[in-house]
Amino acid sequence: MRALLLTLALLITVPAVAQNTVPFTARDQTSAEELELQRALQGGTISGRVSIPDTKSGNLVQPEGQAWRQFHNRTLYTVGAVAVLGVLALLWLFYMIKGRIRIAAGPAGRTLTRFNLLERTNHWMVASSFIVLMLSGLNLTFGRYIILPTLGPEAFTTLSMWGKVAHNFLSFPFVLGLVVMFLLWVKDNIPNALDLEWLKAGGGFLNNSHPQAGRFNAGQKGVFWITVLGGAAVAITGYVLVFPFVVTDIAGQQLAHMIHGVLAMLMIAAILAHIYIGSVGMEGAVDAMTTGQVDYNWAKEHHSLWVDQELAKARTVIEPGAKTAGAD
Repeated sequence: MRALLLTLALLITVPAVAQNTVPFTARDQTSAEELELQRALQGGTISGRVSIPDTKSGNLVQPEGQAWRQFHNRTLYTVGAVAVLGVLALLWLFYMIKGRIRIAAGPAGRTLTRFNLLERTNHWMVASSFIVLMLSGLNLTFGRYIILPTLGPEAFTTLSMWGKVAHNFLSFPFVLGLVVMFLLWVKDNIPNALDLEWLKAGGGFLNNSHPQAGRFNAGQKGVFWITVLGGAAVAITGYVLVFPFVVTDIAGQQLAHMIHGVLAMLMIAAILAHIYIGSVGMEGAVDAMTTGQVDYNWAKEHHSLWVDQELAKARTVIEPGAKTAGAD
């Protein structure tokens, strides 16, 4: 009897479960909750009620997040790869064809002071901060595709965590350095008519000409303004992300991240070209930011107007002293 009753119970229960399963699936597809979700994905927001003070946690679905995720996972990845790898490829090709740009007249054996200690110290503070910001930012964009498979999840998590800490805190000396850099060099980076001539000549890189330039040529002025203005925009959007919801809502956070990511990639591409020219790309250029002294022939070839100005300053200082010495 017990076996018979158990068999009857199973025969009754299984069809009931089957009958309930199919209608439930069909009913769930057209439920009010599903319709609300569909409307939300077309521009609305699904919100619930929460008992904690942070009312933002009640937003269960925020459709703009789909666009942000698409940007972060695909668009930024593509922009970064094209900008960074494209510039590296062009620099490599230029080096293979042109080689290192040498001092045409050869080293003169005498030097001029190009940057003082304050200028060099501030430059290296900005440069070192930027390098860490660049590497940690690139890790956030490309790390899970390139570094994670190599290091494994535990090591990659530790690297990314400390990279994020460094990224946040080193932004402060970077911004301070930008302010000092602007105050020190803005007067020498105002565009003028000579910059057009320099650009028309391609800076002399292709035909070995040496267009006239003051203390900074058009290319260096471009790097200056990209660094100052681009760095300011990247810093502002970055602080919006570091201090979330202080000045904007979630949509503003996502927009700030998009602007931050794109501008950062473009800045990295520009600074890579700057690093190349200032190191292996041009003979004598690295001395300007290491010792502060540059070879006279190098300066005459690349910054002839600046050399004339420096010599004129020197004459105004030396000549009165020479007269006094002669009188004595």
